[in-house]
Amino acid sequence: MNRKANRFVWRALALLSLLAGYPVAADEFRSPSLTAPRIEWRAAIDQLRTEINARPSIAGDFVFVPRRTVSRFDPRAMPALLQLNGITSQFFRGIARSAVPVLLPFDTAAYLDAQRSGVPSSVSIVRYQADFNPVDMFDAGPAGYSAAFSLEPGAGDGMPSRVFARPVEVQITGSALIYDIADPTGGKGEPVKAFSAQYPDIRRFIREGYVRYAFTRFGVAYVVSIQCLDSVAKPRRLACKEAYPVAERFLKALRVAGGSRMRPLMDVTSDAMDRPPARSAEFTYRPSGDIIPNSGYRKQNGHSDVMAYSQIRFPLEKFPAIVRSQSYARRDKSEAPTRGYVWRDNFCESRSFEVWQCGGGYGHQGEDIVAGECPPGSEGSERCDPKQQGVVAVRDATVIRGSKDQAATLQVNSRTEHIRFRYMHMNPSAMNADGLVNGRLVAEGERIGVVSNYLDHPAGTSRHLHFDVQVFTRDGWIWVSPYVTLISAYERLIRARGRETGPEIAGTPQPMAHALPEDVVKPDQREGSSEEN
Repeated sequence: MNRKANRFVWRALALLSLLAGYPVAADEFRSPSLTAPRIEWRAAIDQLRTEINARPSIAGDFVFVPRRTVSRFDPRAMPALLQLNGITSQFFRGIARSAVPVLLPFDTAAYLDAQRSGVPSSVSIVRYQADFNPVDMFDAGPAGYSAAFSLEPGAGDGMPSRVFARPVEVQITGSALIYDIADPTGGKGEPVKAFSAQYPDIRRFIREGYVRYAFTRFGVAYVVSIQCLDSVAKPRRLACKEAYPVAERFLKALRVAGGSRMRPLMDVTSDAMDRPPARSAEFTYRPSGDIIPNSGYRKQNGHSDVMAYSQIRFPLEKFPAIVRSQSYARRDKSEAPTRGYVWRDNFCESRSFEVWQCGGGYGHQGEDIVAGECPPGSEGSERCDPKQQGVVAVRDATVIRGSKDQAATLQVNSRTEHIRFRYMHMNPSAMNADGLVNGRLVAEGERIGVVSNYLDHPAGTSRHLHFDVQVFTRDGWIWVSPYVTLISAYERLIRARGRETGPEIAGTPQPMAHALPEDVVKPDQREGSSEEN
C-alpha cells in the first residue's frame, strides 16, 4: 500500500474514532502519531543558487545541473548540495545527515569569496555568521537538525544596547516530523512584517519560557527560539523584548547550509502499546493526571494523558524505583497498598514554569523519580542503594548540554521520532568529568551518572531524578507528560504489568491527548529550561 493510500486509511479510521468519541480504556497506553510533510528540495536548491550567485567570483564553482544517471536519493543527484555539505561540514559536523534543508546563519558564499581573496583561514568564523559565535551544539539526522548559537554582549553592528549582560543563546530546529498534539494553544502568534516576504507564514509568540519564531520553508517546519522572561530586563535576566532583535538578526542571516535528499519519511500512526502479559504483585500506580489534591497550580487538577511518547529504557539502572512527589509528599493521604509500592503522577504540580498541558498553563515540567528500598530477602543493599543508583540513557541519542548546565538532554533524531528527554539534579562537575556534554553519543542503557540532589549547589534538593519529555510541533519543542511513558518503560524493566489503582477516573475511558489528522478535526480543535524539583 502506498503512502497516499496509507494516509487515506488512517484518516478514515480516525474519522470513525472521532464519531465514536475516541475513548481509550483506562489501562490502555498508546503511541503518538506524527506527520511527515513533503520536502521541497528543488526549492532549496533554487534558494542556494540565488545565494551563491550573489558572489560572482565563486558562482562558477558550483554545479547546479542535476545528475540524471543516479538515483534521486543519491547525494550525487544534487551536486551543488554535495559540494555545499563538503564545505560546511568542517564547521557543522554531520550536516549531510540532515534529511531537511539546513538553514543556519552561515554565509557560505562570503566565506568562499574571502578564501579566494586570500583572507587567512584563521579569521574567526563569526565574520561569516552575522557575529554569532561558533556553533555551541549541532545535531543532524533523519528527522532534521537542531543547532544553538550565541551572541556576545555588544556584538553585532546596529544592534540596540541591552541590559542583559550575558551571551544570548539562539536555538533553531528544522524537522521532517511533526507530533500531532491536541494543543488548543498551538498555532497562535503575531505576524512579523519584516520577514513576511521571506517567510510568508512566520509568526512570533512567547511560549513555555521562550520567544519563538515559527515558519515553514521548503515544506519544512522551522522554529527559532530564545529563552527569556516576559518582564523587565535585568543584568542577569533576559527580557523577551531584548531577545527580539537578537532573534531577528539570526533570522535575517539564515541561508541554506546543507542537508541531503533522502527517501521520504512516512506518517506514523497512533497504536495501542504492547505490555507484558505477566502481572506484578508489587508495582501499583495511580492514574495519569491524579496528582496529590491541591498540589496543582492554583489548586488545579493534573492532566490525564495516555500517551507513551516513546518506547524507552527506564532511566534508573535498577529497580525498584518509584515516581512520587518530592514537593508535596506530606499531603499525599492516599492509602498505600498492603504489599509493594505505588506510583503517583506529579507532572503539573504547582511550579512557576509554563507547561501547556497543565491547568492554568503552569506546573511541574516532568516527573520526580526516587530509588526504592531493597525488597525483603534481597541479597545485599547495593542493588538499590539510593546513593549509588545509576542513571542510564533511555535511548541511543545525542547529548545536548553545555559544561555549566545543571540539566542533560538526550535527543533522538530518527526516521520515526524527533524527541528529547531531560535529566536533572546530577552534579554538573560529575557530568563534565564523564564527558556528558554537547555532541556526545550515548547508547540505550549506558550509565550516565547517579541519582543525586544537585540544584544550584550540592544538597540543593532531595535525592531524586527529575525526568521530562519534549516533542517537536509547529510551535517548536514543548513539554508533554512523561508519566505513562515511564510506566510503560518500567513494566518492560521488571517484565511485568503494573496495576492501576485509585479514584473513579481509573475505571472510566480517558480522552485522547493527541490530535486527529487536521482534515477530520473540528476547526476549534485544530493546532494552529529552567530549574526543576
